Amino acid sequence: MRVHASGLPFDDASGDRLRTWLGLDRATFYDTSQVAIVPMAFCFPGYNEAGSDLPPPAICRETWHDRVFASLPNLRFRVIVGGYAQRYHLGVRDGVTQTVARWEEWWPDAVPLPHPSWRNTGWLKRNPWFERDVVPAVRGRVKEILD
Repeated sequence: MRVHASGLPFDDASGDRLRTWLGLDRATFYDTSQVAIVPMAFCFPGYNEAGSDLPPPAICRETWHDRVFASLPNLRFRVIVGGYAQRYHLGVRDGVTQTVARWEEWWPDAVPLPHPSWRNTGWLKRNPWFERDVVPAVRGRVKEILD
């Protein structure tokens, strides 16, 4: 809801975590000449009965997503965050853990990441290989591109 109110994607603790994974400061992350943030939905879909975020509405992807990517022909690295984006962009049907574990299949053009939400803190603890192996590679690739 904070992100919805601010109008900035990842303008919350999830964004802090994502920027840490990418090795980016806030100014660089929001610099549209260097970073394109393309969400699966361009709105906040609301909450379900359990208080979790609803999935991105298909109409957003169908209406805007491909158009935005078509306008960005010079992308050098795509960071595919979360299961919805991974299914769409990578065509996978595995869960996030299995997809992220196979991250090198898409390297160096893309990398699947779990969603940086606080709700995934347990996932990070159960999968220490992610922060040990994937995060340093991602930081290195981002630095290489932006330098």
